[in-house]
Amino acid sequence: MARKIGLGRGLDALLPVSKDIEGYDPEITNNAEAELAKKDSVLQIPVDKLIPNPGQPRKHFDETELKELADSIAEHGIIQPIIAEDAKNGSFYIIAGERRTRAARLAGLSKVPAIINKYSGKERLEISLIENIQRSGLNPIEEASAYKNLMDFSNLSQEELAGRVGKNRSTVANSLRLLKLPAEIQKSIETGEKNGGISSGHARALLSINDKNLRLKLFREITGKKLSVREAEKKAAALNINPSVTEDAKEKTASRRPPEITEMEEKFIEVLGTKVSIEGSLEKGRIHIEYYSMDDLDRLHGILVGRIS
Repeated sequence: MARKIGLGRGLDALLPVSKDIEGYDPEITNNAEAELAKKDSVLQIPVDKLIPNPGQPRKHFDETELKELADSIAEHGIIQPIIAEDAKNGSFYIIAGERRTRAARLAGLSKVPAIINKYSGKERLEISLIENIQRSGLNPIEEASAYKNLMDFSNLSQEELAGRVGKNRSTVANSLRLLKLPAEIQKSIETGEKNGGISSGHARALLSINDKNLRLKLFREITGKKLSVREAEKKAAALNINPSVTEDAKEKTASRRPPEITEMEEKFIEVLGTKVSIEGSLEKGRIHIEYYSMDDLDRLHGILVGRIS
């Protein structure tokens, strides 16, 4: 009998999971609607009909890990069904299980077991977030962005979100702080230490620095000299103890521009999560907003259009 794998705290309450998939193998045909009406039934869906959930928080999939999973699926099959929703165009949105679906394609499977149901936008986002977090599928920036999206979308406090995803509130709070880092540093965290970026431990050391200029300076030293997390922590502590450079930088900045502009610039950076610079005076000037990928541009577009409308 197929081994059961629990979905973990949070998902069990959100996902309808089949009690036993062994022996049930209905085909998707032109009369699929009749089968879809059977709630919680496990169906065999053509893998090329499954498409990513637009709200999927995970953007990067490690090719080595996918190959390892594909090898396992080729030998043992898919034990936990994919959770999907009818896209009304002959395709199905993957609500939970995109990594398994990708690996199934690599393994050469033509069909995969799936449970089809309807979900609200909030449920889609919540399910994708919880599944990825519980299976350690997100890099730190993806996880932080997913937390923020779910909090904004569902109007949740940090405490409520922590309870929903089975994490401590402090864990959620520390994750969200990563979004206050400049886009350059966030990109490095996404890349990961093994690919030349920095780890979440390095990021925590950077966040402990009070001055943003010194924070960026230490970041470049970390990446340039390949500092360990412990070395980064020591240097961050030393910079906070001796802030003379910080005060000089603040005085020079204050003498060149109105404090209101500096305050607005910092607020833009906090809200948009990317590098923003304001050039000009209180009467006239330009705002530069930087993006680093199509996904980043889409994210910024969503934030700005959503606030304008």
